[in-house]
Amino acid sequence: METILLVVGSFLIFAGLIGSFLPVVPGTPVTYCGLLVLQIANQPFTTTFLVVWALIVVAIMILDNVIPAYGTKKFGGSLYGIWGSLLGMVIGIFFFPPFGIILGPLLGAFAGELIGGKTSDRALKSAIGSFAGLLVNTLMKVIASGVMAYYFVINTF
Repeated sequence: METILLVVGSFLIFAGLIGSFLPVVPGTPVTYCGLLVLQIANQPFTTTFLVVWALIVVAIMILDNVIPAYGTKKFGGSLYGIWGSLLGMVIGIFFFPPFGIILGPLLGAFAGELIGGKTSDRALKSAIGSFAGLLVNTLMKVIASGVMAYYFVINTF
């Protein structure tokens, strides 16, 4: 049974790390679930450790919605830029890896702002804001998921 739980936990950790990059998978909560599965398997963590990480995951989930909007609004962007950035990221990851991870959101936000009726100068400024918010957000999720993956690995092997 422990082996099955470790395999499931490993899958969740891996899926959470991937989900940190993709906007369609909630990366940090999935990674946290991997830690919970490991806890069920062999109880390496204290209650305090798990509660602190739960609070971190909740904070990241809240910031996940606030940071991109803040970056876009700070640079004069709109909802078109936010959606364009998200769509650009998904398209970039699947069709133009690895450069699409960086260029996709930027080009998507720019196209979204153009569709929203902005001039190219304003659309570029908004796209940079949307892109900056998305990068900060993604970096935050990758770091948190990476640290949780580290704790999973050192307590598994």
